[in-house]
Amino acid sequence: RNKAVGICGTDIHIFNGEKGSTEVKPPVALGHEFSGEVADVGRKVTTVSVGDRVTIDPNIYCGKCHYCKIGKKQHCENLTAIGVNFDGGFAEYSIIPEQQVYVLGQNIDYEVGAMAEPLACCLHGIDLVEIRAGDTVCVVGGGTIGQLMVQLAKLSGASRVILSEPIAERRRIALENGANFVFDPIREPLRKSLQDVVGVPGVDAIIECAGTPKAVEQAFEIAKRGAAIVLFSVPAPDTKYPLDLYDVFKKELKITGSFINPDTHQRAVNLINAAKVNIEPLIT
Repeated sequence: RNKAVGICGTDIHIFNGEKGSTEVKPPVALGHEFSGEVADVGRKVTTVSVGDRVTIDPNIYCGKCHYCKIGKKQHCENLTAIGVNFDGGFAEYSIIPEQQVYVLGQNIDYEVGAMAEPLACCLHGIDLVEIRAGDTVCVVGGGTIGQLMVQLAKLSGASRVILSEPIAERRRIALENGANFVFDPIREPLRKSLQDVVGVPGVDAIIECAGTPKAVEQAFEIAKRGAAIVLFSVPAPDTKYPLDLYDVFKKELKITGSFINPDTHQRAVNLINAAKVNIEPLIT
């Protein structure tokens, strides 16, 4: 019995007739970020019980294709997803395979539990950027994903976490959730703010969460030599960015995308159950 569901940027793309994480064949009830209460179980189910509060990992891998066999199942050639290919959180009830169900603490609000999927995706991005203890990290874009990234960067050992975000309310929330500095990139160029206020010409790791060419431009502008950049956002399918290849060479930049949540969902649930991330202020 579905209780709470988030609206992801991917849902908007699907609504507009574009791809999700995989091909969509309507009609289907969307919603892949959701939680609920177990209303019934099959006779062979052993890991969940009726009445459990649960959250769902929507992504189902075949386990047989080339990518599944080389340990990159997020690129599964036969990937399907609940809320994309099968009825998801916007339906009243969903039928979920047992291996996709994760138990929440009985004290966890359903709305908070529904955030396990985006948090799991963020964890994959954090793994890819490889933050080292003591690094300075900048998150570009302070929406829900950016706010989660601020907290995860802090938990990963970053000594200074910076948020670039034009909306004042989002900057305020980030400061409350552990950001050391917040800047409005419209008021002043981000690179100048870093130099004037933080005293550094660039940062060790950048997590781009806005999905616009301008945000990507900011990410490259503040990358110091040897920096890592994760382009985490879900841009429009036709979005392009002109890359300065010589700058990548000279700075020895590490650039990566981040796709869904391979093997990170339980870690996300662990963080939620242990109250290690502050999610309530992000729910609107």
